[in-house]
Amino acid sequence: MSESTTSEAPGMSVAAAFAGMRSVAPVVFRAGCPECRGHFELAAPALRLAIGATSRTTFYSFTCPECGAAVRKPAGERIVELLTGGGVRTLRLTPTV
Repeated sequence: MSESTTSEAPGMSVAAAFAGMRSVAPVVFRAGCPECRGHFELAAPALRLAIGATSRTTFYSFTCPECGAAVRKPAGERIVELLTGGGVRTLRLTPTV
């Protein structure tokens, strides 16, 4: 068997294909604080996503880096897709019985 190759460049090893690649830039999200009206960018670890049974119980939260306020905002389907795709930690809320 031959060395692993990429489908785009026959004969090129996987290691060679990635040799010129630099580190991947971290995903950042633009956010705003309703308290201080500040606008900033947050990395995925600064955000939390809670997915509930309804749209009223699905939200994301973060601490404002400018004023320290705890911010909680609703998250529709598109926001949920963006945040989960960007590596934001997710908590699934389950109703209590």
